[in-house]
Amino acid sequence: MAKALRAGAVYFAITFALGFALGTFRVLVLGRFFSETIAVLMETPLILSLSWVVCRILIRKINVQAMIPARVTMGAMAFALLMTAEQLLGLFVFNRDFDALIFHYQTSAGLIGLVSQIAFAFFPLIQLLVANRR
Repeated sequence: MAKALRAGAVYFAITFALGFALGTFRVLVLGRFFSETIAVLMETPLILSLSWVVCRILIRKINVQAMIPARVTMGAMAFALLMTAEQLLGLFVFNRDFDALIFHYQTSAGLIGLVSQIAFAFFPLIQLLVANRR
């Protein structure tokens, strides 16, 4: 399980950095021309594709076991770190408290983001299940 926890932490870190860069581009560039929801819809396939690739590479590099508990652990660790980072970033950088974060998840853009984050968490397990079907 140590490998799965480490893979989850690295998966989070890389994907968070990519998401932060894409989010900055979304807000500063796409946000000038499109609504927040449309901009998020434009960003989502790219960040999910990058997350899928990062997940696949890390599973191989760190040699995460091809077992459901290990893959769930990797995804849960990455998701827990992502949710923590999002809350801390919102609180300390954007002055957004927990209630504001929950309110944001009730908007179209926020819900799309949350569903994407949940998908990100399931990628290690989905990749195992897809590999087992071959």
